[in-house]
Amino acid sequence: MRLKHIPGSEEAVAASPQVIHEPEAMKGLWKDYFGGRKIALEIGCGKGKFITDLASLDNKTAYIGLDFYSSVLFKALKKDSEQLPNLRFLWMDASGLPDVFGKGEVDIIYLNFSDPWPKDRHAKRRLTAPGFLKKWQYLLGPDGRLEFKTDNMPLFDWSAETLRTEGWTITALTHDLHHDSSMNEGNIMTEYEEKFSARGNAIGKLIALPPGTSANN
Repeated sequence: MRLKHIPGSEEAVAASPQVIHEPEAMKGLWKDYFGGRKIALEIGCGKGKFITDLASLDNKTAYIGLDFYSSVLFKALKKDSEQLPNLRFLWMDASGLPDVFGKGEVDIIYLNFSDPWPKDRHAKRRLTAPGFLKKWQYLLGPDGRLEFKTDNMPLFDWSAETLRTEGWTITALTHDLHHDSSMNEGNIMTEYEEKFSARGNAIGKLIALPPGTSANN
């Protein structure tokens, strides 16, 4: 499905004080910028509901939402995000994140309802493909974790297997999040999650630790 372009969205995103416009200059300085807060990054933040809700509930963590599309990010900026000092956005391709964050500078990475790229020849574009997992491993600190949610079960199972093959430790996993009382406790839903679950789609979620990280952390 083609994303509908919103006229003026590029200009609005480029002018927004909530967007970090030269993120490469922030490499190694993110925690100083956010007053020592932990750093949580949502890759593919969409319209921003998830990351904005988290930031409003937890002011001890800095939340950064990333999206490549200005028309999508523009909608996230229309929320009350300007009132949250612990929330900022990035307008960029996720593949460039190692140029923006230092090694171990991120504490949590959220991948929510990422593009499944269902054709085998496109598998390397999935955000849980080995090439991307190496980037996420670089970003995450020693106590860092990856949280992944999707309603696409072929992608979910493929991602779980890929994570294990790449040496990640899966500490929690469910194929039906909203009926798993333990994993659903405190769950914040994205716009897609609300829509898909209303249709009766089961939501898969897993939490994984990068290679070399103790599951006891």
